[in-house]
Amino acid sequence: MGVINVLDKHVAELIAAGEVVERPASAIKELIENSIDAGADNITVEIQNGGITYMRVTDNGCGIMREDVKLAFLPHATSKIRLEDDLDSISTLGFRGEALSSISSVSRLQLLTRHKSEEIGTDYEINGGEEVSFSDAGCPVGTTIIVRDLFYNIPARMKFLKKDRAEGNAVANVIDKIALSHPEIAFTFIRDGRRVLTTSGDNKIKSAIYSVYGRDLANGMIPVSYELNGIKIRGYISKPVNARPNRSMQNFFINGRYVRSGTASAAVEEACKGSVMVGKYAACVLHIKLPYEAIDVNVHPAKIEVRFINERPIFDAVYHAVKSSLNKNDERKEITFDGKVRNDAIYAIRKPKPFVAAPSVFEKKPEPQAPVAEQVKKPIDPIAELDLGIIDQQESVLDVAVHSETPDPFEIYSKEAIKREQNINRIVEKKTEEKLLADIAPEKEEIEEIEEKDEIIEPKPLFERPKNKLILVGEAFNTYIIVEKNDKEIIIIDKHAAHERMIYEKLKKEKGAGFSQLLLRPVTVVLSKNDYEAAISNLDMFRECAFDVEDFGNGTLIVRSAPQYLDLNDIESSVIEMAGYIARNKTDIRSEKMDWIYHNIACRSAIKGGNISTKEELMDIANKLDDDPTLRYCPHGRPVCVVMSRYELEKQFGRIQ
Repeated sequence: MGVINVLDKHVAELIAAGEVVERPASAIKELIENSIDAGADNITVEIQNGGITYMRVTDNGCGIMREDVKLAFLPHATSKIRLEDDLDSISTLGFRGEALSSISSVSRLQLLTRHKSEEIGTDYEINGGEEVSFSDAGCPVGTTIIVRDLFYNIPARMKFLKKDRAEGNAVANVIDKIALSHPEIAFTFIRDGRRVLTTSGDNKIKSAIYSVYGRDLANGMIPVSYELNGIKIRGYISKPVNARPNRSMQNFFINGRYVRSGTASAAVEEACKGSVMVGKYAACVLHIKLPYEAIDVNVHPAKIEVRFINERPIFDAVYHAVKSSLNKNDERKEITFDGKVRNDAIYAIRKPKPFVAAPSVFEKKPEPQAPVAEQVKKPIDPIAELDLGIIDQQESVLDVAVHSETPDPFEIYSKEAIKREQNINRIVEKKTEEKLLADIAPEKEEIEEIEEKDEIIEPKPLFERPKNKLILVGEAFNTYIIVEKNDKEIIIIDKHAAHERMIYEKLKKEKGAGFSQLLLRPVTVVLSKNDYEAAISNLDMFRECAFDVEDFGNGTLIVRSAPQYLDLNDIESSVIEMAGYIARNKTDIRSEKMDWIYHNIACRSAIKGGNISTKEELMDIANKLDDDPTLRYCPHGRPVCVVMSRYELEKQFGRIQ
């Protein structure tokens, strides 16, 4: 008996459905694309329980003619292509004729539709691929498809679905992408009875960005418009200062279809070099329009990936579009004071102060003096100079000359002037010393009386070297702490690496306890729907890193507290990085995720190299490092300090042979 079986129609349809309909989001995507192909400019999507129990897509497109309704649910039935040559220039989003057939075979589906040429609509119900009813219906022009109980007849597929929240977020992600790809269509998304997305349909890309991602992200973007060799690029890209820690907000649309394109992403990153910080990525919404025959969209079951006949023109067009936009919209802020632009700000800072004669140290009014130029020419008499009061101890002869009425200061700054200044300085020093001696005379008499009574206490040395303690020598380049230990060693410490390791160990040991600080004003963080789902499913990980993060709804988190030392500007970036890492590494064990997150937070929270630190801060790091000899490397593996013995140092200077 042979072992090869020919599958019956029902089993074959279930297998085919598995390729097209992986989850509710897959079904929603196929149904919305059909509505767009039908010419709709208003589409409403509603789901319940993540779309598992209920999905509805309503449009105002052309509708389906009654005679075509049943045909539309047959395998490989499509109105988009007829001949083999049509595959070379596909201009529609759907074309395979698999969507309705696949969805109806794994759910309970109802169709309400009316073609614009008909007076009466059609109501068609089909469960698990089997027709239930076909009748007239009163409905407006357009189509409404209701899908209930997805995978009800395939329990094996049902158990692989995620929680309702996760499936609902996946649906929201699909709708976000399609709304950005078609700003000319007004979208409404209702989730569990609550409207969470509404777009205007005004054909403005920025309006769609505003609706999907919010005001802050939309206002932080600049327009892109470019054409090269028949390839048109339009859209928006974030300003360099608004770049994000990952690529989750990069959106590329080719001929109205959302795709993942490594070519376009690489072009954007190349164009941003020199403008965007290393390790950050520009957010973008870029529409790429090119001839249909230059692209093959029939390479992926979900049509999420495409193949170009030649990738180089695509790269060049995207690169020059982004580069020209960044150059055109490059903003350099001017110095401002009290909110007003001051073009003369630098000049005002450097402008010399007018000369003001300082009062005499002898508190005696000066006698009228001849111009400085004439004074220089007179013989120098040190005794006569005692009454000079117009010369401040810190004013040089050159300063006096410049602020005098003498027309030529260079003539004044002569050997005689230098000699005169030296004489004045000696006289001032002598008079200052006499004045100081006069001031301390009473104290001197008191000391002599104490000495006569033999009650004098020996004064302590001005500097007593502590034993087994560190002595701060200084700091090099605002980065490296230099300390001396036990008169035997010089220790050079990388303050960032050392502080980073200390924070990492504290987080790891205490799991964020006592390391959090409450924010005066909470910080909101907008995420892609995939990262958002990963974040709200792992809020406990954020708590273990001293973050108090809550779900703010519709792709947004709200941060109420954050780790100490973390700059306010770093809070948003840290949360984005953490959410992206969790989303990308779903298969990692928890300890590995937490280790990476601890590294990230420690690095961002630690004192930065180049920052100015107080002596107390430097000594605190040095002492803690000295108390714990296990802190030898930072979390990235770099050494935190180097030690040089006194013997090695003296050998370098030839003191020891």
